[in-house]
Amino acid sequence: MNSNWQAFLEQEGAIIDAQGIRFPERPAPGGVAAVPLVHLGVLRSRGPDSTTFLHGLVSNDVKKLAPDGAQWNSFNTPKGRMLASLLLWPADEGHLMAVAADIQAAFTKKLSMYILRSKVKLSDANDELALIGVTGDGAGALLAAMGLPVPDGDMRLATAAGSFVVRLDPQDFILAVPVAEAPARFAALRTQGAVPADTTVWQLAMIRAGLPLVTAATQEEFVAQMLNYEVIGGVSFNKGCYPGQEIVARTQYLGKLKKRMYRVRIDTEEPPHAGADIFTPAFGEQSAGKLVNVAPAPEGGFEALAVMQMSCAESGDARLGGPDGPPLAFLELPYALP
Repeated sequence: MNSNWQAFLEQEGAIIDAQGIRFPERPAPGGVAAVPLVHLGVLRSRGPDSTTFLHGLVSNDVKKLAPDGAQWNSFNTPKGRMLASLLLWPADEGHLMAVAADIQAAFTKKLSMYILRSKVKLSDANDELALIGVTGDGAGALLAAMGLPVPDGDMRLATAAGSFVVRLDPQDFILAVPVAEAPARFAALRTQGAVPADTTVWQLAMIRAGLPLVTAATQEEFVAQMLNYEVIGGVSFNKGCYPGQEIVARTQYLGKLKKRMYRVRIDTEEPPHAGADIFTPAFGEQSAGKLVNVAPAPEGGFEALAVMQMSCAESGDARLGGPDGPPLAFLELPYALP
């Protein structure tokens, strides 16, 4: 995270630590929140071979990515297990990628091993760009009132003088703005009525949107389809090979998927954590799944994205931490599962 951007946020009353960012204010229900996305990192790929380089490494069809498009992608081990989930969009003779900050360094190092003779350069872009999440009803209208271009469809991109606006869905947007302009952009968001909000507010928005984030706690735990990646548009089954492609394709076409990601509620005072095990009577003392992302709910308790055996979800009896742990209540996702 850029030190000047961090200093500005701290002057605004923010507390920043390994868990993310916290503000003293709380956004009103139904309002628009502005969240500095300090839990994410930005990586730049630049060069004439950026498209072909990334296309051969990630799960989506980078060659078909439109200039005004954005993509979800997975980067996998040869065994098809996800090392990273990433949001990718075109930029400045290459691409930008947003990944979990706690895996960015390792992700960059792993990608660099594949460069060989490719005319591409990977660089940390955290000192160039600051990410701000804008979420809530009216988020798009608020951005337009600031004079920013607003994409007219989901997973679309708009650019303006070095800034990027990525629309994930009608009420969730990511701004990537030059670090030098970030304080002014953040102040403008506040002027238009957005309330500075904690990392957990953005995490809850992503949980409710059914959009998972692979972090250090869950690396190599999931095949892409377990995280519903083919449902949210993060996998192409018509492109060429990439690490783990054979496993991902076999999972799709041979019907070997036994786990899926669900949205759940957990009523417990102790905050659950990503990577925590899920149990069900049919599996006894054996883990039936894991939590992916967790955030506190405004009404109390927690909401989470959880990967588990589909039979576990069908039974409706899933528990956290042990066979006698707190029960998980299943909530709707905004999309249908196959």
